[in-house]
Amino acid sequence: MNLTIDHLGFAAAACTTGAFIPQVLLVWRQRGAPGVSTGMYLIFIAGVALWFSYGVAIGAWPIIIANGLTLLLASGVLAMKWYFERAHPAPAGAP
Repeated sequence: MNLTIDHLGFAAAACTTGAFIPQVLLVWRQRGAPGVSTGMYLIFIAGVALWFSYGVAIGAWPIIIANGLTLLLASGVLAMKWYFERAHPAPAGAP
């Protein structure tokens, strides 16, 4: 294990994973996510799951940790979007 390269990976992981925290908090506070694309999040979650699986296959902890956390955060955003949409459906004819 090359510590310098792993530190680089963990720094990148902290940035890309941490970038989802404001989105999770925003959706939670607003109790909705009308501007969040369901299709984009589904494709993104599939990609992150594949990266996670790749990280597990090669034993790369920065990839495993980052994508595991990102998978949870992105899934949380999508789950909240669906939950809040069902709890408070948009009026008929609304965009």
